[in-house]
Amino acid sequence: MTEPITVKPGELTEDELIETIQDGRRVIITVETAGGEHTVTLRWDGETYFCDTPTRLHRHDEEAEMRTCLSKNGYTSESQKAE
Repeated sequence: MTEPITVKPGELTEDELIETIQDGRRVIITVETAGGEHTVTLRWDGETYFCDTPTRLHRHDEEAEMRTCLSKNGYTSESQKAE
């Protein structure tokens, strides 16, 4: 199994995040929410995209859904500029 990579929110573009997880790598992002830091793991199993959070496992069947999730949650550099 390929080693996961750890990035900061906004460090990669949406395309870079999608490409990385489609290449079989997990991307770990530490975000600040609800007064603390939480780790989110982004991954793809070849069919389904996942956003593993401390409280929920988000599943997305389509790449477009995953892209929306990445942007909405501020994980991409594009979403950081929009704020």
